[in-house]
Amino acid sequence: MCEACLISRRRALVSGVATMAAAALPFGRAFAQETIAPDQALARLMEGNERYVCCQTVPRNFSKDRVALALSQRPFAVILGCADSRVAPELAFDQSRGQLFVLRVAGNTLNTDNLASTEYAVAELGTPLIMVLGHSACGAVGAAIKVVEDDAQLPGHLPALIEPIKPAVEAVRGRAGDLLTNAIKQNVRQTVAQITTAGPIVAPAVADGKVKVVGGFYELETGKVRLIG
Repeated sequence: MCEACLISRRRALVSGVATMAAAALPFGRAFAQETIAPDQALARLMEGNERYVCCQTVPRNFSKDRVALALSQRPFAVILGCADSRVAPELAFDQSRGQLFVLRVAGNTLNTDNLASTEYAVAELGTPLIMVLGHSACGAVGAAIKVVEDDAQLPGHLPALIEPIKPAVEAVRGRAGDLLTNAIKQNVRQTVAQITTAGPIVAPAVADGKVKVVGGFYELETGKVRLIG
């Protein structure tokens, strides 16, 4: 077993004891999550991914938390991810229901709806971490490349979908390495920058150190999430 998984497993056992103790409390309080700093939230997220990669995920009985979660939620991270069916954030980060506030759109781009949802999580739910999660072999970014490189004509509403991704493709054209992978990561960086500076709610929270916005890259083959600087 890898060292990271041993550490995650020990922490999971400690967390499990705390959860059992909390189960004696009235519903709602049992799932009231402590306030944590953005860096702590990121560490928790990445530890969960290590468990997932090492096949050491925490066993969960989802039926037991149904009533408690009907009363309240306090997710510790917003995940703006791709709609790709192969990427499931709760699984990839080994988190239970109520822990992640997940927004999904092909190409993990920012629009008015998911920005407003992010603002709700920050302002109303007190969520301290936002992650933009791209992934390998992203079809939306691949389509944007075809439009930029080959002037491809996409059907239906697809042109509007990939329009926000085109600047990321343009930014990495001619750069060494795989164009698709480079564009996927640049698209994540672009979205992170947009969220970080988005007023009137997120940008002030970031400036005050209450919220952190990061980018991640999910490898389909391994399940590993790597942070993007």
